[in-house]
Amino acid sequence: MELQNDPTLLWYIGLYAVVMIAIGIFMSKKISGSEDFVLAGKSLGPFVLMGTLLATWTGSGSISGGETSMAFSYGIWPALFLMLPTLIGIIILYVIAPKIREFGKFTVSGILQAKYGRKSRNLASVIIILAYVGIVSYQMKGFGFILNLTTGMSVELGTLLGGIMIIFLAMVGGLRSVSQTDAISGFLMVGGLIITVPTIIAVAGGWGDIVANVPESHMTATGGLTTIQLLGFLLPSLFLLLGDQNMYQRLASSKGDSSAKKGQIGWLIAMIIISPSISIIAFASRSIFPNIDPGMALMATTLAMPTVIGGILLASAASFIITTGNSYLLSAATNLTYDIYGNYINKEASDKKLLSMTRIFIVALGVFSYLLISYFPTVLSVQMYAYTVYGAGLTPALLAVFFWKRVNAAGGISSMLAGVVTTLTWEVILQKPFEINSVVIAVPVAIIVLIVVTLMTTNGDSRTREPVNA
Repeated sequence: MELQNDPTLLWYIGLYAVVMIAIGIFMSKKISGSEDFVLAGKSLGPFVLMGTLLATWTGSGSISGGETSMAFSYGIWPALFLMLPTLIGIIILYVIAPKIREFGKFTVSGILQAKYGRKSRNLASVIIILAYVGIVSYQMKGFGFILNLTTGMSVELGTLLGGIMIIFLAMVGGLRSVSQTDAISGFLMVGGLIITVPTIIAVAGGWGDIVANVPESHMTATGGLTTIQLLGFLLPSLFLLLGDQNMYQRLASSKGDSSAKKGQIGWLIAMIIISPSISIIAFASRSIFPNIDPGMALMATTLAMPTVIGGILLASAASFIITTGNSYLLSAATNLTYDIYGNYINKEASDKKLLSMTRIFIVALGVFSYLLISYFPTVLSVQMYAYTVYGAGLTPALLAVFFWKRVNAAGGISSMLAGVVTTLTWEVILQKPFEINSVVIAVPVAIIVLIVVTLMTTNGDSRTREPVNA
């Protein structure tokens, strides 16, 4: 089937944008201080929490990478396996959510400082900011790509529009507005995908025709990948999710432990619907459009279906991207405000000043993300290593705070450095030997270093010092 742009789909994007902007402006009027801006006044109920967790985690990586690319390139089973890391991660976060709330910190860096000292906070802040800027820039570009494919709008204009939406929604009302727009987008995602799955199967001629039109390897368990290569695709998202500051901030923003638990259960159920739906749609796309770029598999189906259904799917995809982008942008800005500005530049900053600086940093980081992806597109390939840099550099040390009382500052900081250095060495210097993603190497190294250094530097009485302001 030939791909032909459909400019009428712009109406669906336009309607979605108007609704999101209106909600953002309305919620901005309820902001009363910096905690309200960053943690929504710790007022998120279970439904809003579920929606914002879902929308934040499911972004451009899902609709142009992740399950989409896996289903198109390797088959239905490898794509379905990609759901497992998310489900495991949600269950682990469910267990530690009460502890996250007890810390009451604005950032993951703050949690790490409470256990490992100031040096860990500084290192974590740098890792988070660099990783999140890359993720935000990818969302902007993803928005440009889907508008170009579906409506014919230039990638450059689409990227600019995506950047403006992401920056505005993050800046105008912080998590107070982002959580509300996320919640609406989350339910739009679920509804759009549920409608699309049976429609695209019918358009493709039924499941039998789909299977007949894809390579035989696409119906095997690994799609031609070795076990190690498959693990290399599965582990990055798990370790990113387990240490993702966005998730920690949202769990800390819930009304209480009961709301947090209900919200996470809803998130788990929604992912069981969304992840397989994306996989099936992209797998059907492989049958209909065998020669397109794998990253465009999901969005290409909007052009093969009735306009209304295609428009709903397009709006859902846009919501994936915008909500993920503004969430990561807001989160990175809080690191600049509380870990750097509040700690080193203006320790006596008033609450009003912290709020204004967070908004300034949102705009600054948003513009930087746009410039990065617009004028230095080759940097994106390096930025994608940030998933593993983040997961290997932060997650083992962060989880140890909750699960291993004996861990100390030497072990935590050494683990963070080992994870980052191993990732960059494997990906940049060694150029990813054997086509194995660095997470398979970097995460075990980070964990081993964490354990060995802690045991070597802990006093014989096994007591652990916890340097709150070291």
